[in-house]
Amino acid sequence: MIHYLRQYGVFTFAALMCFTPWVNSPIALTIGFLLVSFGFVPHTIPLTKIIKKLLAYSIVGLGFGINIQQAVSATQNGFGIIVTTIFSTLIIGTLLAKRMGLERETGHLIASGTAICGGSAIAAVAPAINAKDQPVAMSLAVIYVLNSVALFLFPVIGHALGLSQSQFGTWAAIAIHDTSSVVGAAQAYGEQSLQIATTLKLARALWIVPVAFISALLFKNDSKKITIPFFILFYIGAIVFSDQVPQFSAVYHAIYTFAKQTLVLCLFLIGCGISIQKLKATGPKPMIFGVILWVVISVSSLTWILTHIQ
Repeated sequence: MIHYLRQYGVFTFAALMCFTPWVNSPIALTIGFLLVSFGFVPHTIPLTKIIKKLLAYSIVGLGFGINIQQAVSATQNGFGIIVTTIFSTLIIGTLLAKRMGLERETGHLIASGTAICGGSAIAAVAPAINAKDQPVAMSLAVIYVLNSVALFLFPVIGHALGLSQSQFGTWAAIAIHDTSSVVGAAQAYGEQSLQIATTLKLARALWIVPVAFISALLFKNDSKKITIPFFILFYIGAIVFSDQVPQFSAVYHAIYTFAKQTLVLCLFLIGCGISIQKLKATGPKPMIFGVILWVVISVSSLTWILTHIQ
């Protein structure tokens, strides 16, 4: 009895900490992994069911934080590079995963997260391809590890290469996975860089919808119908509604902020489902794949930026 109370107490406290400013996505994932490793995750908690619901709610809530006019404007101005980098990442990721013998779902999820906006993209694409729990967990782990590295590494590289504010902002939006790290890295580089990176990343976030639809088509087989996650429609509705009814901007901001923190909670719960045994069974392939794909996209996009943007 005391053991179960201790389990639930530690687990509940850790879950609540996800709604504080001291715990971000990578930390939440790590805390979850540590808790399950030391036996502090109650077996009676239906992690998979809770995660799926919370991810859906989070994606819908994030829609309230997208300024559709800015996003459409950024898409029009940078349509070529946005489309090229998204689909080249997905194509290269597919070929590389096949070459490495990586499980198809894991490869596609990591590629989707690299192509668009990290964990949010994975959360949207996973239900569309009926992804199993393990590929989702491993994909998110890879993305958030690389995301944390990029937050510190990109500004250093940018200064070393003497990138302009415009060049760095564009590069960060393309090559850094998650919006939070894009903002963090660009903010450290300069105000103009932050504005460019935020707007361009915002435009890329709109591509969650078509990529989820395309993913559903790619993973369809004769025995299954195409699965389109219901929350994708609500995500679109949230974007449109907040644009058409701007009077409640304070409410939208509150929903968006809560959705971001709920996504952090999701990462904690996903971490609770990653055991050492599962990591051993998966092996190092997902991380190696994620690093190679990230380096290819980072280097190729930087090369293009250096020759086309001042």
